[in-house]
Amino acid sequence: MDDAVNAVMDFRRRDARDKLTGRTRYTIDRAGPAMLHAAVLRAEQPAGRILRLDTAKASALPGVRAIVTAADAPGRAGIGIADHPLFADGVVRYAGEPLAAVAAETLDAARAALAAIEVEIEPWPAVLSMGEALAEGAPLVHPGWADYEVLLEGGAHGGNVAWEATVARGDVEAAFARDDVTIVESQFRVGRQNHVAFEPRAALATFEDGRFHIETSTQVPWTVRNTVARLIGVPSSAVRVTVPPVGGAFGLKFDCAIEPFAALLARKSGRPVRLVNTREEEMLTCLFRENAEIRIRSAVTREGSIAGREAVVLMDCGAYGGEQIFLTTMTAHTLGGNYRLGATRLVSRAVYTHTAPNGAFRACNGVYNTFALERHTDEIAAALGMDPLEFRRRNVLGDGDLGATGQRFEGEVLRPMLETMERLASATAKGDPGDGRLYGRATTVGTWFVFTGPSAATVNMNADGSATLVTSGVEIGSGSMMQGLPQIVAATLGLKPQDVVVRAADTDAAGYDVGVGGGRTTVSLGAASLAAAREVRVKLLKVAGDMLEVAPEDLEMAEGRIDIAGARGSGRTVAEVAAHAQALLGPVSGTGAFARLGTPAMPGCAAGHFIDALDIPVFAVHDCELAVDPETGHVEVLSYRVVQDVGRALNERAIFGQIQGGVVQGLGYALHEEADVGPDGRIRQAGFETYRLPLAGDVVPVAIELHEGAPSCGPLGIKGAGEVPILNVGATIACAVAAATGKRVQELPLTPPRVLALLLDREAALDLPHIAPDWAANLLRPHGEGAAL
Repeated sequence: MDDAVNAVMDFRRRDARDKLTGRTRYTIDRAGPAMLHAAVLRAEQPAGRILRLDTAKASALPGVRAIVTAADAPGRAGIGIADHPLFADGVVRYAGEPLAAVAAETLDAARAALAAIEVEIEPWPAVLSMGEALAEGAPLVHPGWADYEVLLEGGAHGGNVAWEATVARGDVEAAFARDDVTIVESQFRVGRQNHVAFEPRAALATFEDGRFHIETSTQVPWTVRNTVARLIGVPSSAVRVTVPPVGGAFGLKFDCAIEPFAALLARKSGRPVRLVNTREEEMLTCLFRENAEIRIRSAVTREGSIAGREAVVLMDCGAYGGEQIFLTTMTAHTLGGNYRLGATRLVSRAVYTHTAPNGAFRACNGVYNTFALERHTDEIAAALGMDPLEFRRRNVLGDGDLGATGQRFEGEVLRPMLETMERLASATAKGDPGDGRLYGRATTVGTWFVFTGPSAATVNMNADGSATLVTSGVEIGSGSMMQGLPQIVAATLGLKPQDVVVRAADTDAAGYDVGVGGGRTTVSLGAASLAAAREVRVKLLKVAGDMLEVAPEDLEMAEGRIDIAGARGSGRTVAEVAAHAQALLGPVSGTGAFARLGTPAMPGCAAGHFIDALDIPVFAVHDCELAVDPETGHVEVLSYRVVQDVGRALNERAIFGQIQGGVVQGLGYALHEEADVGPDGRIRQAGFETYRLPLAGDVVPVAIELHEGAPSCGPLGIKGAGEVPILNVGATIACAVAAATGKRVQELPLTPPRVLALLLDREAALDLPHIAPDWAANLLRPHGEGAAL
C-alpha cells in the first residue's frame, strides 16, 4: 500500500459545523462550581523601583479569597537566559508589568481589590526605543543581567542586548573591496503587529492532592507545564496541563503567560480559579510581533552575482528576552535566504527596552526580513539596470548552493516556482485599471522552514475498528489535528479519517511535544503518528495472518478491511481483527517519536544560534498588482497570486484556506496594522477603535498554485503549510508600491498617510545612526574573521 497516495484526500474539517454554530467550547467558555475570578494588578510606569506594595486593605475586602505577589513566585524563566520573573521583582521594567494577582468571588470584587492595593514606585529613566537602549550610557533594563542563569551557551549578551547571534562565512572585506562590484546599501524599519486572536489568553486552574491542573488556551502545553513549575518552585510532574479547542493563536500562545497566576491563586485559595485577559490587556501586554530595524549592504558584480553581503538586524524584545532570543537565529535563514551568496556576515540582536515584551507571530522575523531583503533586491536590480525578475532568476538558491551558514540546499525549487508564477500571472493578471491611479506589480521570493523538534504519539486500536490518536498536539485553527493527522493514521490503517479519534492535549496522557507552531504539526506530529500507526499495522497484520493462515506480507489493509492482496472480501474487517487481537493479546497500540535531524552547517559559521541549518526549508513566490491613489495615498490590491512549496499536498482544501488567510493577515501587516509606543511606555493602540485590521472589503481572492516534489524529510514527503503564506506579503506589497510610485519604500505598514508623504516627498529618508556603518562595531564579541568559504 502506498501510504502517501492514500493519505491525499479532500477531507473536510470535522469541527467546522460546531465552530460555525457556536457549539465549540473554548477555554474562555468554561467555568465550574465554586470557581473564583482572578485579575492582575499591573504597573503604570515603564521603569522604576517598587518602594511599597501593601495588600492588607485589599485582603480585607468582601469576597477576596487570595492575593499573590512576587514572594509567592521565586523563580525566573526564559529562552536562552532566565531573565523573566512572574511578578516585578522589586524593579518595574514595563508599563503593564504584573505586580500582584487577586482571586475573588466575582470579577468586580477582584477588580475592587486591585484598586485597594497600595503601591508606591520610584520612577526611573526609561529607554523606549532601540536607539535609546543602545546609546552610550543608556539606563540598563536589567542592571543585574550578568547574574542571570544562562540556559543555552553560545549567544553573546550584555548591557541592553539580550542576545546576539552571528553568521560569518568567507572574506567579506575582500568581496566589498573588489573593483568589479557595485555596492548597494539599504535601511528598513517595521512596527509591531498584534495577533488579535478571537479568544484572548484564558486559563482555569485547580489544586488538588498536591498537584495543579491547568486548563488553558495555549499552543505549548509542555512549555506551560515546565514554566509554571519553574516559576513557582515545584516539580514539573506536579503540573498537569490540558488544552480545549483554541480560538486562534498565530504564535501569541507559544509561551507561558497567565497560567502561573491562576495556579498560585488556586493553591492559596483552595478553590478553582478562572483568569481571562481583557482585550485591552491583550493589546497592551501580550507579545506583539516585534518592531525591527535593518541595515543591509551588498557587493554585486555587473553580471548580477552577489559577491558579498552583510547585515545588521535589531529586534525589540521589550523588557524580557522571550521568543526574540530564539528568533535571532532566523535572520541567518530569512535575510540570509532566497539567494546564492558569496562571502556573508550577519548579526541579529534582541534588544531590551522598557516596553511590553514581544513574542512569536506567524513566520516570526521572516516577514520583515523578507520585506527588507526583497526591497534591497529591487534596489540592487535598479542600480545594475537589470530587470528585478531576471535578477531573481539568476540568483535564487538551487541544488547544491550554500546557504548563509554553509548549509547545502537540495533540489531545484525556486526557479521552477518562478516559472510557475509567470504562467499563473499571465493567466490572471488584471493590468493597469487606467483610472488615474498609479499601477504597480511585483514578484518576490521567500525562504522559511519547518521547525521540527521532538514530538511523540500513541495510536490505540479500538475493538470497533476505530483508532484513537494521543498526542500533545493542539488544534489552533489550522486543521492539522482535524485533517492532516487523521488522514495519515487512516491511510496507514486502511480506515476513513472519520474513524480516527484525536484526543485533546493532556500532558498526563501524552508524551513530550515542543508545541504547535513553526509549521511543524503535520510534519513532526505527523511523523510520530505515522510511526505509531505503522506499529499498530504490523500487529494487526500479524493477527490477521494467523486468522487467515497466510503470511502478513500477503495481506492489504483498505476500506476498513484486511484482505488477501488482490482478493477483496477474502479476509476480515479491521474491527473483527482488532477485537480478536484485543481478546487474544490485550489492547493493540503503537508508539512513535520524531526529533530534528540536525542538518549540518559549515563549522564555525554560526554563533549563538538555536538552529544552525534547516532540516526542511520551505519556499514561496508571491506576485501582486495594486493601484495607488495619488491624492489620498490609499493602496488597493487588484490581484494577488501565490506559488507555495508544500512537498506533498495531503489536503489541498486545507492548504488553500491557510494561504488565503495568511495573505489577508499579511495585508494587515503591510497596509493597515500600526502599533507604536507612546512617551509613557504604553502601546497607543489599546483596542479595535484605534488598531486597524483588514476588513471584508480589503480581502482579495488569492490565485494559488502548489509546488509539489521538493525534497522533504517530513512524513510522506510533506512540508508545513500554515506559516509560510504570510511570509512574502509585506515584501510584495512594498515592492509593488515602490514600482507604482517610483519612491523608495523603507517602512511598513504603508498606511495612506505614509504613502501620501512618500508621494509628496515629505517622508524623510530613513536613518538608523545606532547601527554602526562598520559591521564589526555592532558586535558584542568578534566573530568569523577569515572563516572558511
